[in-house]
Amino acid sequence: MTHFVLVAGAWLGAWAWDGTAAELRASGHAVRPLTLTGLAEKQGAAAGQRTHVRDIVDTVEQGDLRDVVLVGHSYAGVPVGQAAERIGDRLRRVVFVDSGVPVDGASFLAGWPSDWVLEAIEAGDGWWPPPPADEFAGQGLTDEQISRLLAGATPHPGASLTEPAELTRSLAGLPATYVKCLLDGEEPMGAVADLLACERWELVRMDTGHWPMFSAPRELARVLHEAALRE
Repeated sequence: MTHFVLVAGAWLGAWAWDGTAAELRASGHAVRPLTLTGLAEKQGAAAGQRTHVRDIVDTVEQGDLRDVVLVGHSYAGVPVGQAAERIGDRLRRVVFVDSGVPVDGASFLAGWPSDWVLEAIEAGDGWWPPPPADEFAGQGLTDEQISRLLAGATPHPGASLTEPAELTRSLAGLPATYVKCLLDGEEPMGAVADLLACERWELVRMDTGHWPMFSAPRELARVLHEAALRE
């Protein structure tokens, strides 16, 4: 049985996967949505990126999960990518959903204009507050979906965004799917584009925005199901 471990991006917890998780379970998969330390029901606990990598690895190892598909959305692609190389032959595939990927020695914020994020973290006493509703415009979300997203969102631990990633080998060797959400830009950038040139990486495009677990949960579940079937 395939075990999906689902990790949402900044401000979100396990609850964000409810719709997609239900669809995957209906297809016969085991699903473990994961809340990272400092978010949702774990809010307020200090956490850096290494803490989040450990959250993911512990979920797999303590649950003795096999045939694992790790799924990382947005920020979570960075700790998920690091966890993927640490769980060895338990890994079936890693799926990055419109996310960053870890680059050894670089933080999540490296490589894009992020001074405004650092300012927000400083103003938030070390936490990155959720954005206002108008920041979600143009991402294929209904007003109801935006309201639900923001109702559950919690400030994100800033240290996890600035702590550098640690990799022992290239991600090129991982069996990986990258899901590009087209309303958030049509082409993957930087490190992602380089990895997609590798033999074991594939690109899947979704005609929706950056939060497909809200805007297109059934379609996202189908993409994840199909990714799990890849050899």
